[in-house]
Amino acid sequence: MMSGPTPHYHLQEARPDPEPESSAIENARRATLNILEDFAAEKCELESGQRATLNILEDFDAEKKRMAGAERAVLNILEDFASEKSQLEEFQHSFLNILEDFSQEKNRLEGTQRAVLNILEDFEGEKANVELVNERLENEIRDRKHIEVEMQRTNMELSAANKELEAFSYSVSHDLRTPLRSIDGFSQALLEDCADKLDATAMDYLHRVRSAAQRMATLIDDMLNLSRVTRCELRRESLDLSAIAKSIASELQEAEPERRVEFAIEDGLTAVADPQLIRVAMENLIRNSWKYTSGHPTARIEFGRSDANVKDCFFVGDDGAGFDPRYAARLFGAFQRLHTAKEFPGTGVGLATVHRIIHRHGGEIWAIGAVEKGATFYFTLR
Repeated sequence: MMSGPTPHYHLQEARPDPEPESSAIENARRATLNILEDFAAEKCELESGQRATLNILEDFDAEKKRMAGAERAVLNILEDFASEKSQLEEFQHSFLNILEDFSQEKNRLEGTQRAVLNILEDFEGEKANVELVNERLENEIRDRKHIEVEMQRTNMELSAANKELEAFSYSVSHDLRTPLRSIDGFSQALLEDCADKLDATAMDYLHRVRSAAQRMATLIDDMLNLSRVTRCELRRESLDLSAIAKSIASELQEAEPERRVEFAIEDGLTAVADPQLIRVAMENLIRNSWKYTSGHPTARIEFGRSDANVKDCFFVGDDGAGFDPRYAARLFGAFQRLHTAKEFPGTGVGLATVHRIIHRHGGEIWAIGAVEKGATFYFTLR
């Protein structure tokens, strides 16, 4: 609140005036007017100060409102700044994630690049290998052509050799058998016609001659059979091996009914093979068991399928004389025998014939046995 200048009131000192009382009243009236004028002036000044104060208050209120608006603007700015800060932080995280993804992608691309380089290196190496293989193939083709030429020449030579062998077989079959039959026949004639003129020694010699001639004829037959096995053409068909084995067993039992031999033949065994050759092979194996069990009062001969992990593996086993396992490798050689002719007759060609037949069918044959504990022959057919 503004205050004006302090009013000064002028009071005149009453002096004795000879004028009448009205003059004093006039003076008092004028003094009062002056006071009123001063009071009015003071009032005006007070009103002016009040208006100034009101203006100041109005200005203050406006300033307050302006400050409040500014404060709100600052708060809004701070809120926007916080939001912007959050956005910037999110952008920063996103940017860092992008950088990490970029780093991973860079590593992946580097790995891919290395892989591609390795592939290219491998390709170069493979290319060199292919070139080497091509070169080898070319050499093999040249060698194969050369081999084909050699095979044609060999086949021609083999054909010629087969013809010579057939001629030799014919010669053996006729030219050698004829003198053997003569030796055997004349020896028998001497034994029958001149028995009264011969002593015991001469008779024994003639018997030995006949035995040797017959053994030679048997050996010739076995050699011819072995030759035919090697040269004949294979004609494969489905065969009942069980039926073949039973037929051979029946023939043996009919030939020597006095023997006590038990046959155990598994039913339903079949194979695809040449009927004539397989018949020869099985007959040799089963007759072999029949022969080598002859020294026992009772015997057992088996034919079946092996439980070994080999497809189409069959066996022929017996409980006869057996053999020494140390000499198993000699079993399938031509003219190889592990027993003397006095113990068990034979030429040593039977198992060699079986071996060639099984090999011609793409199979294998082997034997397991022990002395006086029997023998088992296993064979496969393909």
